[in-house]
Amino acid sequence: MTAGIRPTMRLLAADDVEKVIGEACAVLGQTGVLVENEDARHLLQDAGAGAAHGRVMLRESLVRESLGSVPARIAIYDRDGGLAMDLSGGNVHFDPGSAAIHLFDVKLGSRRDVTTADVVNFARLVDGLQFYSAQSTALTPGDVPKEVGDRYRLYQVLRNSRKPVITGTFRKDGFAPMREMLVAVRGGEEQLRRMPLAVFDCCPSPPLKWSDLTCQALIDCARAGIPAELVSMPMTGATSPVTLREAVVQHCAENLSGIVIHQLAQKGAPIIYGGSPAAFDMRHGTTPMGAVETMMIDAAYAQVGKHLGLPTHAYMGLSDSKCPDYQAGFESGIGAVLAALAGINVVSGPGMLDFEICQCFEKVLLDHDVCGMALRLIRGIEKREGDAVELLDQVVRVSEFLSNPHTRKFWRQELTVPSPLVTRDTYGDWAARGSPYAHVSATADVERRLAKTSIPPLPPDVGQRLDEIMLTEARKWGMNRLPS
Repeated sequence: MTAGIRPTMRLLAADDVEKVIGEACAVLGQTGVLVENEDARHLLQDAGAGAAHGRVMLRESLVRESLGSVPARIAIYDRDGGLAMDLSGGNVHFDPGSAAIHLFDVKLGSRRDVTTADVVNFARLVDGLQFYSAQSTALTPGDVPKEVGDRYRLYQVLRNSRKPVITGTFRKDGFAPMREMLVAVRGGEEQLRRMPLAVFDCCPSPPLKWSDLTCQALIDCARAGIPAELVSMPMTGATSPVTLREAVVQHCAENLSGIVIHQLAQKGAPIIYGGSPAAFDMRHGTTPMGAVETMMIDAAYAQVGKHLGLPTHAYMGLSDSKCPDYQAGFESGIGAVLAALAGINVVSGPGMLDFEICQCFEKVLLDHDVCGMALRLIRGIEKREGDAVELLDQVVRVSEFLSNPHTRKFWRQELTVPSPLVTRDTYGDWAARGSPYAHVSATADVERRLAKTSIPPLPPDVGQRLDEIMLTEARKWGMNRLPS
C-alpha cells in the first residue's frame, strides 16, 4: 500500500503565521495582560516581567523561552493504562462537548435540568463509542451543591468509564480533590505524571485577562504534571476585534501569556494550545459556535499552534440549534470535517447544542457517525495492491466486481460503514421500518446501548477511595449522602 496525500486546510499564509505571533508578542510587551492571581504575579515578577497600570508586560524573549520548554507531544492514557490519545502532529481525537447545564430530552421535546443519572448514563454511552477517544465532564448535575459540581462530574465519569477525561475546575478548591481522585485511579502521583488520565481546561477572560481561578488551575496543573488545555475565547466585535485575523492575534496573545505562567510554575509541564472563540452575533447578542467564521478562527489559531510545535485543541463539531434538527446536523458536520482537515489534536464539541450549554444523548450518538466520516476523510486515498488496468479488464468478462477477490479484500478498508442511524436503505425499507426520523431512531439506539453496556468496575479499594474523597467534599456543603 502506498499512502496518498492527506487532505488539509490552512487559512493563513505561511509568512503571516509568524507575523501573527510577532504581533501577539508585541501586544504582550506593550499592552500586557491583567493577572489577578497573586502566585502568578510573583512568578512573572521573579522572571523579570514589567508592570504598569495594574497590568503585566511580557518581553518577547520570555515568551520564546517559555515556548521552548513546552513538550511537542502529550500522551494520554485510559483507566487501564492503554494509550488513548497521541496529541502530536496531525493526529485528530474527538470528545463530547463539556459542562452543559441542560440536557435536551427528545421524548419531552425540550431541555431539562441534568441529574446524576444523566451523568452516569452519558459516560456509559460514550465509553462504547469508538470514535470518541476521551470522555468529557459533559454534564453538570443540578442535584448536588454547585460548590462541588466540578469534582462530582469527574467522580462519576471515573466510576463509569474507562476512557480518559477532558475536565476542569469551577472553584480554586476543586483541583486538590480532583487530583486525589486521579491519583487513586492511576495508582500514585508519579504514575499519574507518567501516564496522564485527564486534561484540565484553563480559560483566560477576553480581552487579555487571567482570573484568579484560571491562573490557579494553570499553576496547579503544571506542578502536578497534569496536562492543561488553554481555552482562549475571543468574541469578534464584543471582546475582541471584529476582524478574524486580529481576533487570532488576540487569541495568540492570551494563550502565549498562559504558556508563560504555566512554564514558570513548572518548566516542561504539558500544555495544549486550544480555544473556544465565537463570531459574535450582532443581532441577538449571542456567541454562535456553529458560525463559519467561528470555525475559521479555530482553524487559523490551530495553524498558529502547529507552527509553534504545540498540541492543539478546539471546540468544533457542535451546534447552536436548540434541538437535534437539520441545523444541528450541518453545523456539527461542517465543524467536525474542518477540524479534521485542520489536523486539530483535541476536538471537543459533539453532542452539544445551544451555545455550549446543552447536551443531548441522541446528538452525541448521531455526531459519532459524523466523527467517523471526518476521520475517514483525512486518511485520504491510498494506492493498494492491484492494477487498475488489469482489474478493469476482468470486469469485461464478468460485468461486476462484487465477486472479485480484490473487492472482498479491500472494501471494509476503503468504505465507511456507518451505524444504522444513517439511512442508506431504500425508501420502501425505510417506510416499512415506520419512517423514523434520525433523532427518533437515536433514542431507541441510546436505550439499546445502555441496556447492554457493562463497564468493568474499579478495584474495590480504588472505588472506596473515590467515594471517600467525594463524600468528604459533599459534607462540607451539607450533603451527607451522594445521589444514587
